[in-house]
Amino acid sequence: RSSTGETMAWSESVDTLLANKDGLAAFRTFLKSEFSEENVEFWLACEDFKKTKSSTKIAAKAQKIYSDFIQADAPKEINIDFHTKTHISQNISDPTLSCFDDAQKLIYSLMAKDSFPRFLRSEAYKELVKKQQNGNQKRWLPFL
Repeated sequence: RSSTGETMAWSESVDTLLANKDGLAAFRTFLKSEFSEENVEFWLACEDFKKTKSSTKIAAKAQKIYSDFIQADAPKEINIDFHTKTHISQNISDPTLSCFDDAQKLIYSLMAKDSFPRFLRSEAYKELVKKQQNGNQKRWLPFL
């Protein structure tokens, strides 16, 4: 697929965007500008966490995610409901690979319904699409 096609494809779904290295980088930059990059960072941390094989690493990674994103006054505290936060807090001493699933679903939903549509309307995204369209024209029309 052409790079313009790729950038345009990001608008298909938040999954397409998150699965693309450049799309993810652009989305992160956008979230940073809105002071909400902790959402995508948490989502990525959960994706990484679910791939963890060693039980000692599971406990350490779970604790890190908890202290970075979940506990009160965490440096990158995510906005999740009291029930979900309490449930994680109660189970963090004996974490499983699915212990953050509910929180991850909430954050994913927040990104998909809220941040993602705003990203697609942002000047930053429109600018990327325009740049790539212009770049592609030059590639195909060497006399320009």
